Amino acid sequence: MPRPQPRALDGILKRRASIDRPAAFFLFRQFWTLLRCWICLLFALFRSWESLARRLLYHCVYIGVRPFPLEAAPVVPVNKVFQRAVFILSLAIFAALGSGFVLGEFSWFGVHAGGEQDGAYRQVSVYQQVLKKVQTDYVVEPNMAEVTTGALHGLLESLDADSSYLTATEYKIYKDRPTTGVAQVGITVSKRFGYATIVSVLPGSPADKEHLTDGDVIESIGEQSTREMSLAVIKLMLDGKPGSTLALSVVRPRKADPDKVTLTRTIGAPPSVSEQQYDNATILYLKPGVLTNARVDEIGAKLKASGKGRKVLLDLRDSSEGDAQEGLRLANFFLKDGTMAMLEGQKFPKQTFAADPSKFVTDAPLAVLINRGTAGAAELTAAAIENAKRGDVVGERSFGEGSVQKTIELPDGAALLLTVAKYESPDGKKIQDEAVMPTVPVEQASADDLDDSGAPAKGDETLDKALALLKAKNG
Repeated sequence: MPRPQPRALDGILKRRASIDRPAAFFLFRQFWTLLRCWICLLFALFRSWESLARRLLYHCVYIGVRPFPLEAAPVVPVNKVFQRAVFILSLAIFAALGSGFVLGEFSWFGVHAGGEQDGAYRQVSVYQQVLKKVQTDYVVEPNMAEVTTGALHGLLESLDADSSYLTATEYKIYKDRPTTGVAQVGITVSKRFGYATIVSVLPGSPADKEHLTDGDVIESIGEQSTREMSLAVIKLMLDGKPGSTLALSVVRPRKADPDKVTLTRTIGAPPSVSEQQYDNATILYLKPGVLTNARVDEIGAKLKASGKGRKVLLDLRDSSEGDAQEGLRLANFFLKDGTMAMLEGQKFPKQTFAADPSKFVTDAPLAVLINRGTAGAAELTAAAIENAKRGDVVGERSFGEGSVQKTIELPDGAALLLTVAKYESPDGKKIQDEAVMPTVPVEQASADDLDDSGAPAKGDETLDKALALLKAKNG
């Protein structure tokens, strides 16, 4: 005998009533029931107003398919004017319902026979059939709870990297995770091609000392493949107690076999703002690292103190940490007006973020550096500056990260971390999907171009290109 389906799947399937038949079938059945009720109503008016209350509901709704018994209704006279009024009213209602059927929907009752809903019914029906086949035909009797959990993981991750399904156990750990005293190895990760992928590496961190770099793929954490984990669980496993070790299997570009790397977790502060002067102090170079509230305030103070006539080189390479609002605030330092970004989702109220003239700081010539480790808040900064044609964006395509998630708790204790909105650049491109493309492309040094210390053997071509562009501009 097949096992009952796990509660998580059962809850999903219950939201799709009678999925084995198309929506049009239920639409026609409801229409036919309403037609019978209309006929019964007319008969009741002429034969028995009293019988309507006790027979109409039973025969038209509960039995439905049986003919209405005429002989059982005692005759109770009803005023003819009232009869005619109800007849005309019921005829109008029937005509409205009939037109609704022809148009393909009963909007009053929330029943729609559109192609999208039919497609959803069919897909869930197919999924149910697959589960039945797995239960009955697989080589051994499978653990259906694990099968369903794996399917739900895949369902959410097929949407985007940030959407996750957490089992009840995973969700409890997620909620109870500590917020202070957490040690890390200095990497920001996302999921690409099914596996955890390094977005950026914190300078001076354990990961940096082992020469891990953005674009490296973490094949496994310990003995567990990252392909089988949600992004939320991967991030939980990377954190730990100070001094604890983390074993990773890392696939690097142009290497066939993965490297086994062991890192020691530490509590480290992000590096301070990097500030330098170029071209006889006419170019101010700033690298914020992370875009926290305090760090953006620090950048603003340095811009105000730099004085007029100095050009600005803003380095957002490998900047992947920070709040989206701080990224927009940083862009506002260079933009006096206009739209900086938009945030929109299917049921998420559209928000438009416009530059505030009171927060504008400088109109100095500007260049921004980005690479594939530029993500999130830093991408919003670069996209706003690029779309306003405020300065050159130099480097390579950014990572592509910019969304809002909502936590949805399920009855069995599990939860969904579901993306409900995505940030868009002023020209309407979703940063999560299309990233930020530089106006001046410069390919980043590959692994073959690094020396033994991990530094570029040919110098920093992206920086050199941006400096050359700024030198050619008038201050």
